[in-house]
Amino acid sequence: MATQKILLLPGDGIGPEVMGEVRRAIEWMNSQGLTSFEVEEGLVGGAAYDAHGLSISEDDMARAMAADAVLFGAVGGPKWDDVPYDVRPEAGLLRLRKDMELFANLRPAICFGALAEASSLKKELVEGLDILIVRELTGGVYFGEPKEIIELENGQRRGIDTQVYDTYEIERIAAAAFDIARTRDNRVCSMEKRNVMKSGVLWNEVVTEVHKRDYQDVELTHMLADAGGMQLVRAPKQFDVIVTDNLFGDMLSDVAAMLTGSLGMLPSASLGAADANGKRKSLYEPVHGSAPDIAGNGIANPIAMLSSLAMCLRYSFNMGDVADKLEGAITSVLDKGLRTGDIMQDGMTKVSTSQMGRAVVEEMATN
Repeated sequence: MATQKILLLPGDGIGPEVMGEVRRAIEWMNSQGLTSFEVEEGLVGGAAYDAHGLSISEDDMARAMAADAVLFGAVGGPKWDDVPYDVRPEAGLLRLRKDMELFANLRPAICFGALAEASSLKKELVEGLDILIVRELTGGVYFGEPKEIIELENGQRRGIDTQVYDTYEIERIAAAAFDIARTRDNRVCSMEKRNVMKSGVLWNEVVTEVHKRDYQDVELTHMLADAGGMQLVRAPKQFDVIVTDNLFGDMLSDVAAMLTGSLGMLPSASLGAADANGKRKSLYEPVHGSAPDIAGNGIANPIAMLSSLAMCLRYSFNMGDVADKLEGAITSVLDKGLRTGDIMQDGMTKVSTSQMGRAVVEEMATN
């Protein structure tokens, strides 16, 4: 088995704690001959700022570019609230996404049967939920120029962010969504705000053109993004794949995340375009953030980080069987009643971060 290189970027807050459980899982998979991963570790976010005065160093950026996959923990926290804007912790993640050209962000929202009661929605609305939000990640208002605050002659200040999309950016994210839908229930819902935004008009037109040209076998519907947010909490199981832009994808995926009961449960993948050999730059991360209020207490839920590893196995290394084994172990541990504090329920057994990670690995070993 060829050795493949993974770069771990634990980051800040609970990032190092949950990443430790990924390292545990990788070490076990390597020991069993299931994988042959060479693991490196670097700094990002506030940890990189403390060490280098940057949100990610040039050396670690180069290692990310050279890696076969990057696993990312979380960045940020009140400690770095007053650092300059261009070196704030979040800038490290934005640079990784931009320089690696990770245009497609995959955010699954899956409700484990054992956790259906933990959702803020009724059990019947979320039990069996399995939707995927495909978010465009390198364009739109987060990267558009001009982006500035200016002083006006009348003494007022004006904040400016620019929403910009070119045709090719919409075409490639639409194609990614349609391709993924073909492996699922073959349905895509495209969300934008064409009623008030010209970029939304273009988005709608281009997605429709891509569908007509290459993907007529996939069912396509359109929905205004605000209506989509409402429908996600009204009847989420109506959706299979949702494709949307950077801003709306950011918000809608967080809405979808809470349907499952906890942000601590959900992974994500950010993928670039395939090269001539079919390889993609890729970064995998949980969606829960750095959670500085619980950092260092050993109580964070590592399941989103472990599930991000499963996505890495599936999308970067074509190891679907190993990903299935890891995901099956997570399901089994939950079915047996183990819970971290964020998903704790009456009658269940409360465990720490390391206890949950160890239980998942032990379950992999016995199945």
